[in-house]
Amino acid sequence: MLDKGYIDNLNGLYYDGTLFQRSADRKAPHNSYTSFKDIQKGAKEKGYELNGAPEPYAFLTKEEAAGLQGEPALKTEVSYGSDEYDVQYEYEATEEKYKRYSNGEQTVEHKSNKPILLDNILIIEAAHQVIDDKGRRKIDLKSGGNGYLLQKGKANEVEWVSKDGRITPVKNDKEVGLIPGKTWINIIPDDPGLVGDVSF
Repeated sequence: MLDKGYIDNLNGLYYDGTLFQRSADRKAPHNSYTSFKDIQKGAKEKGYELNGAPEPYAFLTKEEAAGLQGEPALKTEVSYGSDEYDVQYEYEATEEKYKRYSNGEQTVEHKSNKPILLDNILIIEAAHQVIDDKGRRKIDLKSGGNGYLLQKGKANEVEWVSKDGRITPVKNDKEVGLIPGKTWINIIPDDPGLVGDVSF
């Protein structure tokens, strides 16, 4: 689909060593990086249009964020079926943000070692289908489904929809506001889904 021009794209394999560089401290193939400057350069070379920006998500005001209600979500675990990939979130009340851990190790910025602190955590379930003997999966990110939105130490049940190609939380057909800041989306299989794979 990409080769047929489905969407503007820059192929990291084609531009390996030019617009994309390999990091020596990670194993290939998961060590290819680019910069916005190189994306701009590649877009110009390919004749891609970079004017305009996507419509923003809906955001809460400070007053709305302060009045959030919901089930307590001070410690949350998301299971992917293996301790190696399971994720934990801990709410830091003084920062009013969540810390993230994977396999017991805190998620931090690579260079500064500063903790990644999150304002919104969206956990959604989507249909997963194993498509080959390597365990690769096809994940349905169009049909929507159930989810949890964690904010300010509280969890609320939401639904998610694909709106203009973006995963968007909704409730009663209305977009749910996010807290300005960092948002992390976790996509888990719908079997067993939220009930089996998420604990507070």
